[in-house]
Order: sequence, then C-alpha cells, then structure tokens
Amino acid sequence: MEYVKLGHSDLSVSRICLGCMGFGDPTIGQHSWTIGEEPTREIIRRSLELGVNFFDTAIAYQLGTSEQFVGRALRDMARRGDVVVPTKFLPRTDEEIQQGINGRQHVLNSIDSSLQHLGMDYVDLYIYCARESRCDPFANLKVTPLQVTFAKV
Repeated sequence: MEYVKLGHSDLSVSRICLGCMGFGDPTIGQHSWTIGEEPTREIIRRSLELGVNFFDTAIAYQLGTSEQFVGRALRDMARRGDVVVPTKFLPRTDEEIQQGINGRQHVLNSIDSSLQHLGMDYVDLYIYCARESRCDPFANLKVTPLQVTFAKV
C-alpha cells in the first residue's frame, strides 16, 4: 500500500480510503442496502490486512450505527494511532433551531455523539457535510480551535 501525507498535516494515510457509508444497521436509517456488523468487520479486517489505514464515516450513516460498527471493529483490530478516522456532521435540525441550539453547541453535541458511537477519544478529521441555509455554514466551523483545545479533533 502506498501512503501520503493528508494535506499539510502530519497524518500519513493510505492512498485508498475505505468509505463506510455502506456499513450500519439496515433496519434503521436512510438506506436498506447497508450491511450489518459482521460483514462490516470482515471488510475492515481485510482492508487492514491490505494496508488501508484511512476509514471515513459519518454520524448520519444509518443513524450513527456505521460509526458504532467501525469503531468497535477498529478497537478490536488496530491500534488507534495506526488508523486515521474522519467523521462528518450534519447541519442543525429544525428542532434544534427551535430549541435555541446555536451552531457552536450543535458542533459540540455532534462531536460528543460521534466519539461515543466510535468509542474513541478523538477523530482525526471532522467534516461539515452539508450546507445549512439558515446561517453562514462557516459559523459552525469556528468551533474547531475549541475542539482541538479539548483534544477531540
């Protein structure tokens, strides 16, 4: 496997990133075509054997079950420092807006949920995956230094 630096970071990632949108409980969430935990584990195991160290998931994938499956598999099969795990968060929901949850609090809540799903203390890359039309999409990203301070990203 070939490895490259991720952008200007010191993260060394495999040239192949395993996208994990197809992993998660097929009985819940947006897609019925996802695969369950055991097939997910087999794919992750084989990917690790082939040298893949880059596993991309998102809180939105099957209501967080992709993060759960990926996190459990990686905890069982790899050292945390040997893998690179990005995840993504969504815009605020109408309910959050009505409850007065601002963008900053939404990001804090989302990263905490993702970390709990993954069973990890931090993610390597945190990505805003949709444009929120109600506000400046970059307003949510202003929390990034705070997340780094808390050592979650």
